Amino acid sequence: MEVLVLGPGCKKCLLTYDAIKKVVDQSGAEVSLRKVEDIMEIMKYNIMTTPAVVVDGEVKVKGHVPSEAEIKKMLGV
Repeated sequence: MEVLVLGPGCKKCLLTYDAIKKVVDQSGAEVSLRKVEDIMEIMKYNIMTTPAVVVDGEVKVKGHVPSEAEIKKMLGV
């Protein structure tokens, strides 16, 4: 599973990345987690608010930091 955190490096983007990393580490799920800060790559997903979370090419979250429960549901863990 590939998970991307899209955002320019703002505090909410970093919190989102850290929250997802924590859930992945705790669950032991097979996840490739990557932070995307390049504006041109972010624009490919047609989002206007960050942070955004993309799971296997599908935008799952945009504009807020997801809760731990929301992350677990997204990742199926």
